[in-house]
Amino acid sequence: MARPVLHIGNKRYSSWSLRAWLVLRKAGIGFDEAMVPLSGPDLRQRLSALSPGHTVPVLEWEGGVFWDSLAIAEWAAEQAPGLWPQDRHQRAVARSAVAKMHSGFFALRDQCAMDLGRTPKAVGLRDGTRADIAAMQALWNDVASVDGPFLFGAWSIADAFFTPVADRFRAYDIPLHASAQAYCDALLNDPDFLDWRAAALTETLSYATDDAP
Repeated sequence: MARPVLHIGNKRYSSWSLRAWLVLRKAGIGFDEAMVPLSGPDLRQRLSALSPGHTVPVLEWEGGVFWDSLAIAEWAAEQAPGLWPQDRHQRAVARSAVAKMHSGFFALRDQCAMDLGRTPKAVGLRDGTRADIAAMQALWNDVASVDGPFLFGAWSIADAFFTPVADRFRAYDIPLHASAQAYCDALLNDPDFLDWRAAALTETLSYATDDAP
């Protein structure tokens, strides 16, 4: 297989890039990284030049490109089927949980932007954000396995999609139920995530997430 190139945004802030990157790392797929700084007046032009999606991440492979974290995750799962749970029922539930993250929780994502360098500090949470936090914990409780520290026991694509959420909860000092906190701790102590975070903390571009309302 030709070595793919994963185009990502700034590691400190780009949650969707983190998801795709984690999946490729866990799949054992060798790939090169290309950073697209998410700032500057020509940002849209640079993103448009990468793919029709005008977003990152973008995977460049065998002369073509495709985009969107979920599409990249599914491509990786074709190469490494163990990225989804082996049990077909759990696999369907895992896909449902990922789809919910992929298309929902907008209030949480809007108010609590990912910032891996943020010193934990609470903010005044809006009603919609509180509702999303409660719904997230309920989802995790409803689908969680007892067979391991991750959502379906062994690490899966679902865990990649919830890792940025775990860091949002850390960064905005959001209190969680004990089981939800244990799950977040497992995600944030994963060696691959720690590699990403270490690189993120060396970046110099800084946004004002510490002043989030």
